[in-house]
Amino acid sequence: MLKVPSHLPDEKVLFLSDIYPTGYQAALNCDLKGGETVAIWGAGPVGQFAIKSAFLLGAARVISIDHVPQRLEQARISGAMPINFDEAKVHDVLMEMTQGHGPDACIDAVGMEAHEGSFIGMYDKVKQLMRVETDRPFAFRQAIMACRKGGTLSVIGAYGGLADKIPLGAMFNKALTIRECQAHVQAHWKKLLEFVDEGKIDPSFVITHRMPLSKTAEGYKMFLEKGDGCMKILLTP
Repeated sequence: MLKVPSHLPDEKVLFLSDIYPTGYQAALNCDLKGGETVAIWGAGPVGQFAIKSAFLLGAARVISIDHVPQRLEQARISGAMPINFDEAKVHDVLMEMTQGHGPDACIDAVGMEAHEGSFIGMYDKVKQLMRVETDRPFAFRQAIMACRKGGTLSVIGAYGGLADKIPLGAMFNKALTIRECQAHVQAHWKKLLEFVDEGKIDPSFVITHRMPLSKTAEGYKMFLEKGDGCMKILLTP
């Protein structure tokens, strides 16, 4: 049983139940030793906690990849270097930022819901409509191609079934370590609570909106559509 110190407000410990441990697991899977460059696909709530956790675990540089301006701005505030994939070729930018080597570790915090407007994005969509593919692994593919030789790819974004066009040759020839799992939430509670209590992180930074419980449906719609800069909504009775 985890005992929460009485001096910590609810908002600072609320996300110990889910997204904070998930982002931490994403960074923990990277097996950081200190000084690494970490690239993170997805700047939603989990991606934001992955940024914070990567720095806490010793990363020297974190790169955040998304296309929602408000989320990229929050990533920048947290110390990450943002890349808007609507405005730049992610692989080329990452290679330029790492002198052609690629990031030491890559985190896929997107999963099956990745979006891409190119041919490969249309390919995934058509195959999903034909029910011969269930996922859109664009972020996963891109992370494999970007990660440096001998690097680590941490997959915390959820995948639900089948996907293809995975660059297995690149994964094999680069000798990548792939780690994927659902977060071991309860195993991390004590350590993460210590981080909060010591002031190393305030998890409430992801709260962008507060609504009464009666407006839950409106809140979910706003979050789904990423309206009004929505990152995370706190519902209160």
